[in-house]
Amino acid sequence: MAENVIEFTDNGFESDVIKAGTPVLVDFWAEWCGPCKMIGPIVEEIANEYAGRIKVGKMNVDLNPVVPPQYGIRSIPSLLIFKDGAVSDQIVGAVPKNNITEVLDKVLAR
Repeated sequence: MAENVIEFTDNGFESDVIKAGTPVLVDFWAEWCGPCKMIGPIVEEIANEYAGRIKVGKMNVDLNPVVPPQYGIRSIPSLLIFKDGAVSDQIVGAVPKNNITEVLDKVLAR
């Protein structure tokens, strides 16, 4: 995983995401998910490009059974953008990078 990408877990989710001082992009994924592997490098690029402005991390849905259902994660990859402790936006599926950056730029502009 890229150095700017954090591994989120059920245990640390509250402190790492909900109480974060900046917006947070969470990539819900699994090892066996083909589209997740396609979007992974895009998430890493975004982590580098938005470093210092947005916290970026991944949460493996197979290893973390508590948080994903709390946010209605039924299909992966699902990208949730949290701002001020709440879900601000959601992107489901392997989408082009510009779809994600457009949403992030809107969140940062709010």
